[in-house]
Amino acid sequence: MSASNTNGTPAGKALIIGIVGIALTAVGIAVSGGPKVAFSWLTAMTFWTGIAIGMLMLIMIHHIFDANWSTVIRRQFEHGISAFKWLALLFVPLIVASFIDPSILWKYFDPSYNLADIGGHGTVGEDVLWVKKSVLLNPKMFLFITIGSFLGWIFLSSRFRRNSFTQDGDGDIKWTTSSRKWSAAGIPFTAFALTFCVIFWVKALDYHWFSTMYGVWFFANCVRAALAIGILIMCWLWTRGDYKGVLNTNHWYSIGMLSFAFTVFWAYVTFSQYFLIWNANVPEETFWYNLREINNSTGEANQWKWIGMLLLFGHFFFPFLGLISYPAKISKKWMKFMATWILLIVFVDMIYNVWPSKKVTTEMVETGHGFGLGVGDPLPFLAVHQLWTFTALIGIGGICAWAYFKSFPTAKLIPIRDPRIGESLTYHE
Repeated sequence: MSASNTNGTPAGKALIIGIVGIALTAVGIAVSGGPKVAFSWLTAMTFWTGIAIGMLMLIMIHHIFDANWSTVIRRQFEHGISAFKWLALLFVPLIVASFIDPSILWKYFDPSYNLADIGGHGTVGEDVLWVKKSVLLNPKMFLFITIGSFLGWIFLSSRFRRNSFTQDGDGDIKWTTSSRKWSAAGIPFTAFALTFCVIFWVKALDYHWFSTMYGVWFFANCVRAALAIGILIMCWLWTRGDYKGVLNTNHWYSIGMLSFAFTVFWAYVTFSQYFLIWNANVPEETFWYNLREINNSTGEANQWKWIGMLLLFGHFFFPFLGLISYPAKISKKWMKFMATWILLIVFVDMIYNVWPSKKVTTEMVETGHGFGLGVGDPLPFLAVHQLWTFTALIGIGGICAWAYFKSFPTAKLIPIRDPRIGESLTYHE
């Protein structure tokens, strides 16, 4: 029985969940309006695409370092990256909507857009900061970067999947050599692609803003979320019995160590960005944080500040303390909880980066102040219109899960004829 064409299978169930989530999000256009749904769709798209990018990076890092311990886990990431072609398709509505109505997301799409509509003055074309960045920030470059990145990721994914799956049959070392070569080319390509994409998709929502750390921040979140998904898959396959006799304590410890390392890396990158921008105190840079901390009309803290505090403690301190000990890393129940928590907090981080931008005005940039919600207002992602952020999360996530489950029965559980498989099965610290 095929896992891809039966509603009773995980693939069938995931597809139904995905379609329902997408349909509900489409309903949101009539209920809350196009812009709110567009921001919701962008948030979920960036989150799930980031996870696929993280999986691809982990596969390439595995090959470039000729790692042994991760060989038995790598196959699950190879199934996961099959979602890239579907993610590319799901990104199309954002592009179409933005060309129909340039004001819906990325204001720089239309130089004639009147900034007075968001509290500024003049048009985008008259904005000196946009003029300086217009060689990069324009619809043609947006399309070139977005389409080129997805095509590159889809191509790389097809190479790694072909090499790995074919090697199960013939055991030829040439497939391993090919994967190493493609990793050597794919890592720099993906590093540049993910950086440019997150700049165009998220950072340029506030196109006045400057940050040299943004791509690295996104990379850290991509890998953290991908590792979390990997841990959840390991727990699922262990519970089913598939991974019993395959994984040992050292595999759990090693992926826990990698999760811990990227927790510290995320904290370093995020603190560095905040410290450098706040210390320099340049209005074109600090307004982004002011928008997420200060109510401009009263000078009091807005509720985005408390989301920032949640990220500080939930994105760093809690995972840091939760993953620091050896017993924690080898506890399947605890690692399952930590992986779920990390996925949740990465999604909150994405909301934090996308949604406040909906309120940006030119005046905020000039004065160095921003405004978010009033102290008594409901948290933005708990408001009624933020329902569509969660339906988009479920919809796109369902399609990604469907792609994984559809791919799952097409190959062996582990790369049985990989040159490192013996070392991986007997891996020890």
